[in-house]
Amino acid sequence: MRADARKNRDHLLAVAGAAITEQGVDASLRDIARRADVGLATLLRHFPTREALLDALLRTSFDELTARAAELEASGPPEDALVSWLRDCVAVAREYRGVTELMAAAIEDPESALHASCVAMRAAGARLLTRAQAAGAARTDIDGADLFALVAALAWLGDQSAFAPRAEHLFGVVANAVLTG
Repeated sequence: MRADARKNRDHLLAVAGAAITEQGVDASLRDIARRADVGLATLLRHFPTREALLDALLRTSFDELTARAAELEASGPPEDALVSWLRDCVAVAREYRGVTELMAAAIEDPESALHASCVAMRAAGARLLTRAQAAGAARTDIDGADLFALVAALAWLGDQSAFAPRAEHLFGVVANAVLTG
């Protein structure tokens, strides 16, 4: 990709990220293009679908979570690694309002642009969970899919103005319910 095309793409991603943080995943593509001072056709040339735009925005964060899980897996107690990763994962899911529904759907849809990123992230969390379970530090009646669902639930709670003040407390409740000690 040419340097100017890369610069335009990065600018579109920055503007889209801000719009989606403010308005959620249903933010108007036309509004994003307008904010970026480009035409809708330019936005669609870079990102032909809303999902392609979201994939570009989320892929970096999801890849970082996957890498972070590997780092945590190699260091520290398994229960601390699991809770730390869970906290990071919830923070990423909360960054873009409404993304948890897309993440859940992408896991089930191999044709989704978000599928590979979501599957890798869920697998990373499952490895941390399995490690904690093997150490006797986490419940054995949950799996990676359950952990992924808990991330979505915790992110959703934080997105609700009525529950946001309790989000940290509820994170602790859920984390303690996952751990055995």
